[in-house]
Amino acid sequence: MEEFSAVLPYIGWVIAGAFTLGALGIAASFQTTRMKIKNGYPLEGMWGQSLKPGSDKHTAERVVLLTQENAQLRAELGSIKDRLANVERIVTDGGYHLGAEIDALRERALEGLKDKGEA
Repeated sequence: MEEFSAVLPYIGWVIAGAFTLGALGIAASFQTTRMKIKNGYPLEGMWGQSLKPGSDKHTAERVVLLTQENAQLRAELGSIKDRLANVERIVTDGGYHLGAEIDALRERALEGLKDKGEA
């Protein structure tokens, strides 16, 4: 009985502290939900199920715009792949080395002329 009488003067503070912590937890939960709604995040229930399906008009418009952008980017990527294939064909083609071979022949011809001129 002596232990209870020693804690009895502080019971009010304990109850007030518990009430304050509970109120702050509820306020934090409300604030989190408000920020999710404000920033467009989907709301979830206790077990992760969706409470608000994201099938409003803005979401449908975003899906259409993203689909169009995706198609444009795929077309651009296809054209870039075609260009790259052409560049690879030119580089690996024998005609690309033709200029180097012509320069080598010119150098040989100039060396041959120098040799004949000195003889």
